[in-house]
Amino acid sequence: MSKPSRPSRPVLCAPITLHEFEALDRAHADVVLHLKQLEQLVDHLEREGVDERARALAAAVCRFFEGTARAHHEDEERVVFPPLLGSQDGELVQQVQRLQQDHGWLEEDWRELHPTLRTIAEGHSWHDPAGLRQMCEVFSTLYIEHIALEESLIYPASKQRLMTAEDAGNRRISISA
Repeated sequence: MSKPSRPSRPVLCAPITLHEFEALDRAHADVVLHLKQLEQLVDHLEREGVDERARALAAAVCRFFEGTARAHHEDEERVVFPPLLGSQDGELVQQVQRLQQDHGWLEEDWRELHPTLRTIAEGHSWHDPAGLRQMCEVFSTLYIEHIALEESLIYPASKQRLMTAEDAGNRRISISA
C-alpha cells in the first residue's frame, strides 16, 4: 500500500533587501534610458530610414525589453508586491494591483511593438512610421507612469516594511542577549 502524497509546500521567497532595491532602482534608470533610445530610433527612422544606426538601436531596445525589463517585472511580482498585497492599507493594495495590471499591459504593448523593431534590427523597412510612433508613445507613457507610481509609493512602502521588520529583528536580538 502506497503512502498518500502530500501537496508540495509553496516556495517562500526570501524578503527583499535594501541592496536589491538598489538594483530595482537601477533597472528603472535603464528602462528610461531605453525608452529614450526608442524615441531616438523613431526620430532617426523618419529622418534617415533603416540604416546601421537604426538597426543597432532597434536591436539594443529589443534585447533590453526582452530580457532585463521582463526579469525586473518578475522580480517585482515575486518579492516586492506580495507583502504589500497582504497589507491592511486598501489604497496600497489597490495601487499594487494596478501595477500588476500594468505589467500585463506593458507585456501586451511589447508584443505588438517587438515584431516591428525586430524587422528594423534585421534591416527591413516595411513598417508604418506613424503607427510605430504611436505604439512607442503608448508604451513609453505607460512605462513612465508605472515607474513614477513604484518610486513614489510602492518602493517606499516596501522599504519601510523592510526597515520595520529589520528593527523588530534587532530588538528581538537585543532582548535575548
